[in-house]
Amino acid sequence: MSASVTYRAILTFDRETVWYVSRLLAADRRHRRTRRATRLLTPFRQAVMVLRWFVDGTRIAQLARDNGLSKRTGYRYLHEGIDALKAQAPTLERALAAAKRAGHGHLLLDGTLIEIDACHVPGPTKGVDLWWSGKHKRHGGNIQVLSAPDGFPIWTSPVRPGCEHDMSAARTHGLLDALEAAARDSGPITITDTGYEAAPTCFRMPHKKPKGGELTIDQQQFNKAIGAVRALAEKANADLKTRFKALRHVSLDPWRIGAVAAAALALFHFEKNRTA
Repeated sequence: MSASVTYRAILTFDRETVWYVSRLLAADRRHRRTRRATRLLTPFRQAVMVLRWFVDGTRIAQLARDNGLSKRTGYRYLHEGIDALKAQAPTLERALAAAKRAGHGHLLLDGTLIEIDACHVPGPTKGVDLWWSGKHKRHGGNIQVLSAPDGFPIWTSPVRPGCEHDMSAARTHGLLDALEAAARDSGPITITDTGYEAAPTCFRMPHKKPKGGELTIDQQQFNKAIGAVRALAEKANADLKTRFKALRHVSLDPWRIGAVAAAALALFHFEKNRTA
């Protein structure tokens, strides 16, 4: 059997970010009353392991092997990191309050699918998997992303199964009522796509072409204008998935996708030193 080959790699986070996650993990250990010298990794080394998973999507088997851990312990350390970061992500109420303080005239809402391994769970429709997205033709979890006018993500939702449409997911999360109340209280309106048809009047979306008819010139111009603005909502999703490979495909329990997205958002906010 040939000897294994080792190599050096550079983590694409600065040391300040690693220390930030390390402090969160140390606080979590104190909260759990973890005894000293009972962990195989220090909070700093655990932070490095967690960040490698987020930024590179490194497999747990590899991370465990690199750190001298069992695979089971590797998963436990990863989930501790996810939960510690998730606790730092803004709630919907905090995100909307920050957007109002920032003076945003509108917010952008868009859903994104986080892909998962094939997950054969019976859905509400016979013969269709719960996590199968008919829109995207793949398995995944639906995450709603709220962003600032320039496409900076300010909030991510808990996960809903891929079979659900964006409107159903938004309704489940209480997004419609929250955004309507924010707009009524002199807050921002919401710009989105036609997937949120029948949303409250504070939502602005393109006009649909009527069956057997045509859009008016004014409606066509409105669609062009709102389409240009709404494109930045897709930028928010792309920025998160580009920065964190873990968001491109999650091999954990699908119900953990919401926690992963919130943790990634917390990291993104810390790196950019911005929340709204």
